[in-house]
Amino acid sequence: MSVELNHTIVHSRDNRESAEFLATILGLEVGDAWGPFIPVSTSNGVTLDFASVPAESITMQHYAFLISDEEFDAAFQRIREQGITYYADPHGKQPGEINHHYGGRGLYFMDPAGHGMEIITRPYGNEE
Repeated sequence: MSVELNHTIVHSRDNRESAEFLATILGLEVGDAWGPFIPVSTSNGVTLDFASVPAESITMQHYAFLISDEEFDAAFQRIREQGITYYADPHGKQPGEINHHYGGRGLYFMDPAGHGMEIITRPYGNEE
């Protein structure tokens, strides 16, 4: 068996709010609660299990999602419709812009718990 990431726990102030936020942006489904977790599964089988924790215990993490051009267009539209601030860079120095790394498109935005989210259409290092 090859090694695959199966799931990870994402700390949030409100697990349902954060799960629904990401699922809405990416066009995914929010799964049924499982114990203290609200799951959102990606197409490659990785599940993000959102867990509510005290706000002061949340450490900002970064989550990057590789999506198709069509999915990027749809996600980008939802981001703009919801008035979510987005950036071309991870440090927030290029607000309202997207990047074109490796011939694709990408952007960064924050989720309700303060995690850095990224959507890209080409993997880093892909010179095609």
